[in-house]
Amino acid sequence: MKKSIHQLFEEFIYEAQFAKRVRAETIQGYKNTFQLFKKLTPDLTLDSINTHSVVRFFKLLQERKRIVGKGQIRCGVKKSTIATYWCKLNVYFEWLTSNGYIKENPFKEMKYPAPSYEDKKYLRKEDVEKILSSIHLTQTENILLFKRNLVLFSLLLFCGLRREEVMLLQIRDINLIQKQLTIRSESSKSGKTRLIPLHSSTLMHLKDYLNERKKYTTPYLIVSNRRDDKLTHNGLKHLVDKVQRNSGVKFHLHQFRHTFAVNFLKTTNNIFKLKLILGHQDIRVTMAYLRCLPTSELRGDLEAMSIDSFI
Repeated sequence: MKKSIHQLFEEFIYEAQFAKRVRAETIQGYKNTFQLFKKLTPDLTLDSINTHSVVRFFKLLQERKRIVGKGQIRCGVKKSTIATYWCKLNVYFEWLTSNGYIKENPFKEMKYPAPSYEDKKYLRKEDVEKILSSIHLTQTENILLFKRNLVLFSLLLFCGLRREEVMLLQIRDINLIQKQLTIRSESSKSGKTRLIPLHSSTLMHLKDYLNERKKYTTPYLIVSNRRDDKLTHNGLKHLVDKVQRNSGVKFHLHQFRHTFAVNFLKTTNNIFKLKLILGHQDIRVTMAYLRCLPTSELRGDLEAMSIDSFI
């Protein structure tokens, strides 16, 4: 019996999870995207997969109405969201093509919807100060949580880590003597291990925190306040919501990665070093941060030019 597109998707996920060891977060992204794809195009079969049917999915995606916030009805999605769904579906359709289930990947003739660089928003200095101040001002009697929160935000701000990389950091990944941390391949989006130097302030917060969390036996660095285990995604969301309320700054954690990248470029002007720290496989991904730099940061470089120094 011929397998359905849904049955084959389960095989694709099984292979990605156990043969390719794809990160759990990426696996969930594939599942969420395919669930929505199936919902909006319920009659799609292997024989009807083509460029037209995929374009129809994106059309329905942008036209659908959904309830957000306090009963507000919203229509349309950001270009960055379209790009995310494009990438997730493309991986699956490429798998179908390479295994001979469909003749051609429908995305082959479709141009990638590169998201606007405006989506890569970074946090301004005053916003970072408000966020850090709110952590200090809301210090409770639980000194462990206070020090944990300082470490968490410091790792985001001075190491440019992704949210999942911070969540999966273990004690063994921190080397206080060599002043560096290790992002292991199993928690890295690129699937490759990388070493990141530790900023002096992050190092200071880490020493204080590690001394405070000695009673924990979990190998994970960022711990929960409810049990001897790592901080959960719900726990992290609760923390972010609290910091947002207390600081008055609306942000998402990935903005800290953008903030790190932009300020690293401002300080060093070395995009190749930034590529290594962020763990990008393609320099073109890193180069996107160059377009995030405000014009005011480029003026000094232009003013340094003069006819006397021309070649």
